[in-house]
Amino acid sequence: MRPTTWYSKLAKGAAHFCGRPKIFALAAAIIVLWAISGPLFGFSNTWQLIINTITTTVTFLMVFLIQNTQNRDTEAIQLKLDELIRATKGAHNALLDLEELDDESLQDFLRRYEHLATVAREELAHGVKDTGTPEA
Repeated sequence: MRPTTWYSKLAKGAAHFCGRPKIFALAAAIIVLWAISGPLFGFSNTWQLIINTITTTVTFLMVFLIQNTQNRDTEAIQLKLDELIRATKGAHNALLDLEELDDESLQDFLRRYEHLATVAREELAHGVKDTGTPEA
């Protein structure tokens, strides 16, 4: 198990903090205050530049922090799914780590499972149960 890096801790903490309703309300209040202050500053270019700079900078930084958190969550979900496949009797271990395959191989698996679904629906329409573990 690798230790959590400072960046991972920062990204997770920032995403958790910024995802709170109070922070959203604060951001909305800042926008409202900025809009209300427009007439005071004559809707000047500087007035517009301030909000544009702030929102662009915050958005730019948040993209990286949120992407890091999403990547970690996706990896954790993939590992959990891989463990379920590994631990399930009759499951196809070839499906482990499927997200690492090239697009063509992934499409081959997709076609096989689409075929299994089609057959199962046809059998279900004829009164045959659609449970079991057919070979993929």
